[in-house]
Amino acid sequence: MLRRFIVIVVGLCFLDAVFTVVPDGLSRTRSAAAAGPPVRDDKSRALAFETGGSNPLGDWGGEPSGPSGTLFLDSAVVHGGRYSGRLERTTSSPSTFSSFAIVLPVDFVGDTLELRGWLKYDGVTGYAGLWQRQDGTADRLAFDNMAARKLTGTADWTEHRIALGLASGAKQIVVGALLVGAGRVWVDDLRLYVDGKPLSEVPVQERLQTAIDRDREFDAGSRVQLGTLTPVQVENLVTLGKVWGFLKYHHPTLIAGNRHWDYDLFRMLPGVIAAKDRAAAQRVLTAWVDSLGTPPPCKPCLEAPQNRAILPRLEWLSDRSRLGSDLGARLKTIHARRPNVEWQNYVGQVQMVGNPIFHNEAIYRRHKGADAGYRLLALYRFWNVIQYWFPYRDLLDEDWDGVLREFIPRIASTSTPDDYAATMMALIARVHDTHANLWSSLDIQPPRGTSIVPVDVRFVEGQAVVAGYAHDRLGPASGLKVGDVIQAVDGVAVDTLVARWRPMYAASNEASRLRDMGRNLTRGTPGTARLTVRREAATVTIEASRVPSDSLDSRRGWTHDLPGPTFRRLSADVAYLKLSTVATAEVPDYVRGMAGAKCLIIDIRNYPSAFMVFDLGQHLVDKPTEFARFTSGDLDNPGAFDFGSPVSLIPKAPYFEGGVAILVDEVSQSQAEYTAMAMRARPGSVVVGSTTSGADGNVSPLALPGGLRTMISGIGVFYPDRRPTQRIGIVPDVVARPTIAGIGAGRDEVLEAAIQRVLGRAMTKDEQEAARTPPKPGS
Repeated sequence: MLRRFIVIVVGLCFLDAVFTVVPDGLSRTRSAAAAGPPVRDDKSRALAFETGGSNPLGDWGGEPSGPSGTLFLDSAVVHGGRYSGRLERTTSSPSTFSSFAIVLPVDFVGDTLELRGWLKYDGVTGYAGLWQRQDGTADRLAFDNMAARKLTGTADWTEHRIALGLASGAKQIVVGALLVGAGRVWVDDLRLYVDGKPLSEVPVQERLQTAIDRDREFDAGSRVQLGTLTPVQVENLVTLGKVWGFLKYHHPTLIAGNRHWDYDLFRMLPGVIAAKDRAAAQRVLTAWVDSLGTPPPCKPCLEAPQNRAILPRLEWLSDRSRLGSDLGARLKTIHARRPNVEWQNYVGQVQMVGNPIFHNEAIYRRHKGADAGYRLLALYRFWNVIQYWFPYRDLLDEDWDGVLREFIPRIASTSTPDDYAATMMALIARVHDTHANLWSSLDIQPPRGTSIVPVDVRFVEGQAVVAGYAHDRLGPASGLKVGDVIQAVDGVAVDTLVARWRPMYAASNEASRLRDMGRNLTRGTPGTARLTVRREAATVTIEASRVPSDSLDSRRGWTHDLPGPTFRRLSADVAYLKLSTVATAEVPDYVRGMAGAKCLIIDIRNYPSAFMVFDLGQHLVDKPTEFARFTSGDLDNPGAFDFGSPVSLIPKAPYFEGGVAILVDEVSQSQAEYTAMAMRARPGSVVVGSTTSGADGNVSPLALPGGLRTMISGIGVFYPDRRPTQRIGIVPDVVARPTIAGIGAGRDEVLEAAIQRVLGRAMTKDEQEAARTPPKPGS
């Protein structure tokens, strides 16, 4: 079921910045008065890299570009025609990947969209691939970048294909090729097919204009003014936000997309703000509800959900103090007559998985934060997504209504784009979901700056410890040594900084919060950071130079596994497999390599590079074995979540006979946690390490006004007996953590603890040496 998870996550990690959707999040349609039949812009020459003109790459864009870019037009190595595209990277290239990208409108209908193209690659250390993404109004609806196929090393020209179901609501497609890591990739002769027919032969089908397309009243601004709010105004705005969100997901007029509900909010705000008391606001809202029309009687009506994992929070519909009798009665009627649907205008669900797709949430990129109405829209949009579509809503620490009440005056008082983004970041942090952050604006998270000391800082024994270097040359030159404890930055104690920054760090638990704070601890403006450091028994002050963040390897510190090959034998007794560099096609080799070992170490102190749950897990069980079950939302009953059937591992020979230890820690997140759940389902396996990130479940992106982006964990992930994992993480059977002394000595104390538990003995010197020193090629 969760095989689709890697597609979603890899898409977010590697290609979010390449291209975005139509700038204001609203599609533009061809004028009805335009002469002649619609004609598709022919991109066939561009897709074949036969460009020309003053711009060598023609219609192609991508990342990174510019003088130090990695995208080239090549006339020496081609598959057909005069040119190909070339991606070329070294270990010092900016970013972690490079990609070609071209944007095309969805001006056709069909069931399947296929991208075909030819790739040649040389010395690829990560992976190469074609990629295809389908975008809705603001979000990605479908994505594949061939990450699971693991095209690495060197290969001559070969045709590759990516086929995706054409997503409902897709308004544009982005296609191209990418290179992760170092190496060279050539791409040529790309072609698009709809249901097996070349795109050029598919008739142009113009999308009909909707009510949202036709309503342009507030494109230039909401015209809403928010100053210092009185308590009455705050309470009335709380009511407005709750009513607006309830109607959005329950009234058939809005479910069908027949009103521009964002702009209706702007029409309603002045009257609610001007209301002198609750009764006056209730009258304004009642008239607003009446303008939508009364839903037709239902025969039969949908029953209220019962005995669900989570039930909707709709008790407030009976709160006469807040709603009055007339407004409350109308809302109850709307709820009773809600339609039976498989799709809503503002929310759908991923097929075969169930996490929500917020497919028609406009991003309003031009409104960066100075517009009060758009800021309030962002608050209401996010608050109601959590209220109705967050599968872990029952785990929130605070009264969610109280959070809305608190943030209304905060969002009203912001005056700059940065203030607006910071307020939304603080709001998102209240959800306590490591997947949920303001991913578009991490630069406003404290400490701010574009430079950082080139070391990897990790919280160990409650203290900020230099655990490694982010650059082989610049790291040691900083004056810091592995094992140093940073006690203060520029005269401010680390404990003080942690307490000050905590509200701005969205995280499921303290382990993942400190993980992220450690990565940013020395960030700041270019120049020197004055660090107070404890080194062994002495306290010293070090003036360490901050270097530009983009000059460092951003992947360092994201894994705590062993350097070197993916699989190795540490001894005759111990087989070791790290998931950060696994490839699906190589699983048979891993299984053969572990034969005869008394202990298999599966290291998931990382994020898996390929989906290993079933391909590897099936060799660890000798009978069908349940390991997880999920909850997902109900489009008929927004706010309700129910359990699905358990997911199982089905055995496949050969079966590994030895003991199994799974290593985890704070970098184990999402798919890593799900994989750990599957591996520990093997009877007798043992999880060794420390608290994981506590954020599992396929992610659902959400666009917010002003070009902001966030996401949430979109489905609930539980053990078969319905024990939760969110915020708790994967609880180790054996708690083992690094120590400051162990880091300084270069030991892997978690690995040592795993071998001690499974084999009942300490690591031998030979095993320790094998763990520290990767084997030479061919050995």
